[in-house]
Amino acid sequence: METNSHWIDIATADGSFGAYVSLPRGGKGPGIVLLQEIFGVNQHIRNVADQYAADGYVVIAPDLFWRHGARIELGYDEAGWKRAVELMNANDFTLAQSDIAATVKALRALDGVGDKIASIGFCYGGKLSYHTAANGLVDAAVCYYGGGIQNALDRAGEITVPMLMHFGGADSHIPPAAVQSIAERFGDNEQVEIHVYPGAEHGFNCNHRSSYHQRAAAQAHGNTLLFVGEQL
Repeated sequence: METNSHWIDIATADGSFGAYVSLPRGGKGPGIVLLQEIFGVNQHIRNVADQYAADGYVVIAPDLFWRHGARIELGYDEAGWKRAVELMNANDFTLAQSDIAATVKALRALDGVGDKIASIGFCYGGKLSYHTAANGLVDAAVCYYGGGIQNALDRAGEITVPMLMHFGGADSHIPPAAVQSIAERFGDNEQVEIHVYPGAEHGFNCNHRSSYHQRAAAQAHGNTLLFVGEQL
């Protein structure tokens, strides 16, 4: 992959935070805001950013846990999981959305970014990608196994942009009933596309995790590329 990555600082009223930027060869393309799991902008998320940059997108991944420490980066062992859950519970969800708004503004200001941008989020970031669409910040949204979306369906009417959701058919964190409630709520919305991957667990896209499911990850990435390619 021939990409160019670096960190930038994004200013807010509360201070500044870092965001990982990965540029495609040539430095130009549609924009993607990449929203982290609960493990921070770790090696996996940076790899995903570089992957989409190699696909021709300008990608930015904000450090959403910065108020608890700059560039917190966790692994997927027991200690990493424990700290990740603590950070998720401690993080202010409203402030996280505000940080994403600042990130969108920074992305749009980068040289070479096209007129349209999308959000792509994983787990915690998947739920945030849903809210980012509801907040009208992006032109399209992708949500990978976004836990808690089923509890925010009161915002479904605020989503007016195309949205793609990926769920694992064997997800032990998001029950089938939750996916069904989401599918039913968006059943009449032709702009919302939902894929369920048989046998795939939560976190199936992450090859750093034991739940990695190669086939589902490849299919979901292909479906995502088709989706953002059509929308941006």
